[in-house]
Amino acid sequence: MKTLMRQGTFAVFAAVIAFTFRVNSQEANEGPRKIVLQTPAVYPSLARSMNIQGIVKLEAVVEPNGTVKKIDVKGGHPLLTQSAVTAVGHWKFAPAPHETKEQIEVKFDTQ
Repeated sequence: MKTLMRQGTFAVFAAVIAFTFRVNSQEANEGPRKIVLQTPAVYPSLARSMNIQGIVKLEAVVEPNGTVKKIDVKGGHPLLTQSAVTAVGHWKFAPAPHETKEQIEVKFDTQ
């Protein structure tokens, strides 16, 4: 009886692991969603006057209808991040069947 319970528990555990791996693999292979409306970031005047350039890395949670729900800053100069977050907050993505996380880079260049 104990052996049967252990086998049953192992089978359920293995099925959960396999399902979790399958879901994570599908999400990783989807690729980025198409941007339908992209508002450019405004170069902050203080950053421009100080000749600060660089890339701001963001992670945006995008709802199924394409609107940006949440933005997390993953890297970039502090004088540039707020402008990048504001711009990406206005972006619109193509619809999808579920919420997605998009990796975004906003480049600030004085040229």
